[in-house]
Amino acid sequence: MQRLGLIVMTPTTIVFDGHNDVVLRLLAKGQSFFDRNADGHIDLPRAKEAGLGGGFCAISVPGAHRHSLDADLTEMVKLALSGHGDETTMPEAPERLYSTDTTMQQMACFLRIEAESGGQVKVVLTAEELQRCLVQNVFAVLLHIEGAEAIDPELNALEVLYRAGLRSLGIVWSRPNAFGHGVPFKFGTSPDTGPGLTDAGKRLVRACNKLRIMIDVSHLNEKGFWEVAAISDAPLVATHSNAHALAPWTRNLTDRQLDAIRDSNGMVGLNFHVGFLRDDGDPANTDTPLSVMVRQIDYLVDRLGIERVGFGSDFDGAIMPAELGDVTGLPRLLESLRAAGYDQPALNKLAHENWVRVLRTTWGR
Repeated sequence: MQRLGLIVMTPTTIVFDGHNDVVLRLLAKGQSFFDRNADGHIDLPRAKEAGLGGGFCAISVPGAHRHSLDADLTEMVKLALSGHGDETTMPEAPERLYSTDTTMQQMACFLRIEAESGGQVKVVLTAEELQRCLVQNVFAVLLHIEGAEAIDPELNALEVLYRAGLRSLGIVWSRPNAFGHGVPFKFGTSPDTGPGLTDAGKRLVRACNKLRIMIDVSHLNEKGFWEVAAISDAPLVATHSNAHALAPWTRNLTDRQLDAIRDSNGMVGLNFHVGFLRDDGDPANTDTPLSVMVRQIDYLVDRLGIERVGFGSDFDGAIMPAELGDVTGLPRLLESLRAAGYDQPALNKLAHENWVRVLRTTWGR
């Protein structure tokens, strides 16, 4: 069935976002991407209203941290961040058959959305396709796996997933798996929390380079980050991470890591989760003004350069500042950045041009 007749609004600045978890919400609650939903952060009508032209759409395997996806998002995030200060307290990775089934279900959901959209949604495979979608007001879905639990150590599944549309991969979520060790959630300490990549993980990095799959370092601990940096021939990219100097969660990036990303000509997408923005680390305080987001952007731009910073909201997977709310708050964020001195060319870079650039460099087309 084709979905037609959406009202198209074209805001001044089109955004391409580095991370969302919308598919988990759609599947858990039986919602349609084509309907304006009363809850959650993204659907197609709200995206068009806000000028969201697409994003990295995460495929992840729910575990103990998201065991009740139909529950309130605030409660789920509190659960995810509670009691997981070191690797021994993190949930174990789900077994591979379940992980593969779940990954296939989520990828199929996006493919069905594309098929039913009447041309309004496209799974993009190249930077040229992404750029064309942004110009033509077609919602661009970039298929991204967050946590490689569905991939076998021999990497056979990686080849198949690539052919099915996978173009970006986070080796781990914050729990350990067969390929490496994620960074546990802890405030006020370093992301240097334990072992890095396994031998299989190092092979996975090389295989992603060969296939030109982008590698996301957002949930890796610091040792894993440096091992990716040493092995990979692609730009270093953190799709949804912030500055550790301003909000010292283990999930955020140290100045040294930011410098390595800069030197690789990679980029960082700002995570909108309130805890990762705030200097007090409060993970559920929605009374977090947009000025705190601007402060993070300022810091990242000063450290990385305006060409290497974007947005990585974590919509439908994190707690948003009340002033932002959901995707319809993106124009308010852009206006706050404008008021802070970012002109339209700079806003275009932050909103989408930097993502197109780094993807073209990584993918080669």
